[in-house]
Amino acid sequence: MTIEASGRKLLIAGMRPPDPYLERYWVRPGGATVLPLSPDDRLTVIDLDGGQAAEVTALSPDGQDAADALGVRADAPATVLRALVASLAGGAGEVVQDLASRGLNPTEAMAVRLFGEWSPPGSSHPFVAGRPVIVVVAAPAGRVVDGAPPPSDLVVEVRRTVPRTHEDMELPPPLAEPRLDFRIDHATARSYEVKAGEFIQVIDVEGRQCSDFLAFHRRKLEDGIERGLDATVTRTLMGNAYPTPGLSGKFYDADLEALVEVVRDTVGRHDTFALACNAKYYEDMGYPGHVNCTDNFNEQIESYAIAARKGWPALNFFFNTAFTADNVLVSDEPWSRPGDYVLLRAMTDLVCASSACPDDIDPANAWDPTDVHVRVYSPQERFSVAIAHRVTPEARPVLTKKTAFHTRTEPLTRNFTEYSGYWLPSHFNNEGAIAEYWACREQAAIMDLSPLRKFEVLGPDAEDLIQATITRDARRISVGQVTYTAMCNETGGMIDDATVFRLGRDNFRFIGGADYDGVWLKEQAERLGLRVWVKPSSDQLHNLAVQGPNSREIMQQVVWTPPTQPSLPELGWFRFLVGRVERPDGIPIVVSRTGYTGELGYEVWCHPSDGEAVWDAIWAAGEPRGLKPFGLDALDIVRIEAGLVVSGNEFDQSVDPLEAGIGFAVNLKNEEDFVGREALLERAAHPQRRLVGLVLEGNEPAGHGDPVFVGRQEVGVVTSGTLSPVLNETIALARVAVRFSGLGTGLEVGKLDGLQKRIAATVERFPFYDPEKTRPRS
Repeated sequence: MTIEASGRKLLIAGMRPPDPYLERYWVRPGGATVLPLSPDDRLTVIDLDGGQAAEVTALSPDGQDAADALGVRADAPATVLRALVASLAGGAGEVVQDLASRGLNPTEAMAVRLFGEWSPPGSSHPFVAGRPVIVVVAAPAGRVVDGAPPPSDLVVEVRRTVPRTHEDMELPPPLAEPRLDFRIDHATARSYEVKAGEFIQVIDVEGRQCSDFLAFHRRKLEDGIERGLDATVTRTLMGNAYPTPGLSGKFYDADLEALVEVVRDTVGRHDTFALACNAKYYEDMGYPGHVNCTDNFNEQIESYAIAARKGWPALNFFFNTAFTADNVLVSDEPWSRPGDYVLLRAMTDLVCASSACPDDIDPANAWDPTDVHVRVYSPQERFSVAIAHRVTPEARPVLTKKTAFHTRTEPLTRNFTEYSGYWLPSHFNNEGAIAEYWACREQAAIMDLSPLRKFEVLGPDAEDLIQATITRDARRISVGQVTYTAMCNETGGMIDDATVFRLGRDNFRFIGGADYDGVWLKEQAERLGLRVWVKPSSDQLHNLAVQGPNSREIMQQVVWTPPTQPSLPELGWFRFLVGRVERPDGIPIVVSRTGYTGELGYEVWCHPSDGEAVWDAIWAAGEPRGLKPFGLDALDIVRIEAGLVVSGNEFDQSVDPLEAGIGFAVNLKNEEDFVGREALLERAAHPQRRLVGLVLEGNEPAGHGDPVFVGRQEVGVVTSGTLSPVLNETIALARVAVRFSGLGTGLEVGKLDGLQKRIAATVERFPFYDPEKTRPRS
């Protein structure tokens, strides 16, 4: 959305102007969306990524085919809808429930099939309803490892002739059947009671609206003791500015007893430092008598014999605050969008109060206070623990997921961390980072790396797109080969590092760390006018890493290959094979001789539905050979020793691959252009910074962001640091000025304020561990 004022433009991404006539829906691969249409309503199905079939089924109220209401003839089986209906007995989700609630059971449903394997990105097809009809839009999904085209999302837009009501248009559907379901009008508050185990969903109805939250221990109130949320206790116990889903998700009272647990958060920016708005704040700003959250709360909780206050300390949902470098508390417009929410679980019986903040004199509510909605769900409901991610501001939120191997890692640990949209183990029970580290260095380790983002690049111009977007020479990549590369913007800054697999003449698989990689690839394809499809396949390919000296012996017991593929022992470094687990009719897998540890190792790629069986096969072969589970904590140690870079530490879009220490992955000799090449030629001719290895004196590690000094001069910054078990030294990677990057140069790492405490360090060769990479090559 762009607002123009006096010739100036303000971009508000992700906040579309309200249009009561327009609705937008996403259809996930293998799923479907049910939409009732009235006469003259216009429905448009859009294939955003291209190459994704759609099935459109039109049903009359009695469940009969009604394709003629859309002016078409249904001549193909509705494969997705029939499969969902057939699984009704086992509970097939929202679509079947929706159809059942309408009395429909279309077991023989037919569909109009749209698009196909090579439909261009952005293809669309409109329909206009001639009479009332129920439309089901489905996205068939094949398995990418079975040779089917990788599935992707469909978008459905509906333009109504009669707009929905205001309330219907704004609220997202309930997560389950709510016990309480009520609106809090803007500039008001409401109290309510919640039982232990119940879930509380606080919804920002129109976006950019704060909602202060109070909760009191009900039993203690009955005993005459007032114990509510205590931000200081919570920050002390949780170690965060505010609780987040996961192990650090509880909010405590002054008795150190947990009152609520954060289960889901689709925003990720809240406040626990400021009071709920109060009369004094407005009076000091020149607005005496202004309605405020504190007075609204006092009125609502008076009946519970809770003493009134002049300023309530609250959990301020959606309130966007931060501290500057000078420790000044500042606030700005909230990050929340329409329908964003926080989901809490009550740890005990509670008296709660929520507000729709009335602040209209500063950016706290984007200058325009609106409503808040609250729903309370039964303790019997089950909701995943999740944080929401958006690849672009306009994109739909995607909740944190479990990988295909979660059922195997979960019994081994409760220490999971949110990593790039998935829950991954940080370390394992009865092991720990050091034991896991030594297993990788001396025997073998297995790790879930499914959060890597995969994109299938397909079509006659696939090679041209890869050539134009990576820093390697794509035309030299053979079928069956993997290359490590950077992907840069026009200034030479790194968007990501990645591995690229070549599966065929016109088939590449791009594997990076971020969903934005796919957005960038599609943008470049469109800019260059290429006939190519960039299809996300992260949900179709989950992957394990098996690393360590015994990894070849283990994988040799697991992998079967046909004569057309190299056998596991024959597989070379940065090559891959297409095979199966154990036998010719076994589970299909792709195995690459790649890794992120500096050891001999392999990565195994499979469809998520096969994840458990693949893990079990590797575990059975590996356990007698010392195989141990491996978490993120140990991974950080081995990758720093091996000099391997990670986004956000060694590089970002302001750092080029030469400065990030991966100049070997940049081919500037090739005359063929790629994005960022011209800038990199200039940067290579006049280098300013270089990634170096540091060995520090003593046992205190350097941390990401620590400044590096020569005397009073700040000459660089630490990007990563650790204690190296195998070297028995404190090591770090640092980006420093070129003139101070020579081997043997003495530097100092600043701690505290950078001046009061220094750690002596020396520039040493890196990788610190196996610098010739003899172990992964072996």
